[in-house]
Amino acid sequence: MKVTIVGAGNVGASCADSISYRGIASEVVLLDIREGFAEGKAMDISQCATNTGFNTKVSGITNDYSKTANSDVVVITSGIPRKPGMTREELIGINAGIVKSVADNVLVHSPNAIIVVVSNPMDTMTYLTLKATGLPKNRVIGMGGALDSSRFRYYLSKALDKPSNDISAMVIGGHGDTTMIPLTRLASYNGIPVSEFLSEEELAKVSAATMVGGATLTGLLGTSAWYAPGASVAYLVDSILNDQKKMIACSVMLDGEYGQSDICIGVPCIIGKNGIEQILDIKLSDTEKAAFAKSADAVRNMNGDLNSILG
Repeated sequence: MKVTIVGAGNVGASCADSISYRGIASEVVLLDIREGFAEGKAMDISQCATNTGFNTKVSGITNDYSKTANSDVVVITSGIPRKPGMTREELIGINAGIVKSVADNVLVHSPNAIIVVVSNPMDTMTYLTLKATGLPKNRVIGMGGALDSSRFRYYLSKALDKPSNDISAMVIGGHGDTTMIPLTRLASYNGIPVSEFLSEEELAKVSAATMVGGATLTGLLGTSAWYAPGASVAYLVDSILNDQKKMIACSVMLDGEYGQSDICIGVPCIIGKNGIEQILDIKLSDTEKAAFAKSADAVRNMNGDLNSILG
């Protein structure tokens, strides 16, 4: 099993490290446009092998897509963060051009690959990748929901003072501070609804903390997070390569599910060897339906900025 990760920055390198350490793939290729950068990251990760016991082959390359040939999964993390004074349209325009070029290049050498999109704005970049490549929708997956759900479980574990691995919880909707929807109604601790342990006020605080989870880390670190995103990608890639059929919230193209069409947005999916194997159209409350419709409107509005790129 071969995984290519395009973009060897903090997130891309953390993806490579987590996938290698867990032995998810036999080969990981890191690609970056900066001369020697991916090679250095790959060398550093590879030198962990003797102390951590993994056997994954990790290599780095500078902009030579031929070395990515026959990848089973391609993870796209490349792009730039939003800078002071930069408009949303400018960010989308720059990152969309990068992501489209990456997708086109990797498919020349790995025409059967499943693409996992991490680049921001993630829902819009997933939509762009799908439209620009013409791939079937099961083969283009936005990672955001997996990360948002892990943050939701973290904040619930803090409120409950219980291990996060004993908590089941999911975030749907857009991957953004104002568009994600933590499903507090369905969250549970070892099968028991968390509402048995937490008040409505406490759950509201958990939900609010989840929604700004990425911004909180950016404020503390001065840059975007990378460990949890890397682990979330590894979790998703593991379910694909090992056909685990896990239910993971992912940004996928909807065709009528949740009352939405022609949009990529986070919903629960079954992830296996074919990528998106099933979209679960779960029953939402009226309040959740309204929140989802509002989230979809916001994502669709952002997608409108892609018109010039998609032609």
